[in-house]
Amino acid sequence: MSIALSATQCLICQQENAEDAYCCAGCSAPLSMSREALTQNRLPNMVTVIGDSNVGKTVYLGYLLDMLTRRAGEYESVPKGPFSINLQQNVMGHLAMRLFPPKTPNEVDQWHWAYCQIAHKRRPDYLYDLVMPDMAGESIATELDAPGSYPAIRGLLTQSRGIMLLVDASAAAMGNVQADFFAFKLMSYVDQLTGLGTDTKVDTPVGVVLCKSDYCPQSFDDPITFAQTNLNRLWNLCDSRFANVAYFAASVIGAIGFGTDEDDNVISVPLHSAPRGILEPFEWLITAL
Repeated sequence: MSIALSATQCLICQQENAEDAYCCAGCSAPLSMSREALTQNRLPNMVTVIGDSNVGKTVYLGYLLDMLTRRAGEYESVPKGPFSINLQQNVMGHLAMRLFPPKTPNEVDQWHWAYCQIAHKRRPDYLYDLVMPDMAGESIATELDAPGSYPAIRGLLTQSRGIMLLVDASAAAMGNVQADFFAFKLMSYVDQLTGLGTDTKVDTPVGVVLCKSDYCPQSFDDPITFAQTNLNRLWNLCDSRFANVAYFAASVIGAIGFGTDEDDNVISVPLHSAPRGILEPFEWLITAL
């Protein structure tokens, strides 16, 4: 797909900006992505990773990008620009020190954005250009309650070729309805953005990732049944309104301990990483685009 925007036009909301601008004046997305897209001479596909606060979006996405750059699985990722490495560096650096990365700020200009070129090992000539931002869960919640609060989120979801919906499987398994309701609201929002009638299903592929599944091993055995049982509202909406949905179980951290910070607050400590089910949702989504 040939490029059709200028170096000052935002890739996310299409607003024109000053020639020397760093971030878009309309949605605060970095204009470095637009300039990189011009270099590639093609518009990138956008994959949006969404989910509630504390569901593990930052850790999952950072670990996924790091595995892809290390040529794990069937695909290899090449970052297009140094800014695309910040997220995985932040996540892997913190985990190496047995720390969870800090919460993603609500301000869009402080999010980590990744623009990567993905190639299949057996088809290196066929490339996917993907834009994947790490969005704050609180910002997503604000946009759901007050649409238009975050133009970047609306723009991303409107243009996304694929969606990865992260849900806290451990919370759902313990009967916490917040996990189900938040995911339910998110997919209702996505459905609304399409503007399709009730007789037409949304064909955007959606990968539902059951995060923290090490707390509930049954989700690995049968993620579909787990979602039907513990995320029934989300399941019913996806079944009724979305034509291409798949369910996956995933976990990153193998063991968690507890300690205290400098203010004597109890904090969780990732003792070691034991990634499981990280690549499968992404590989499915790539083939479904």
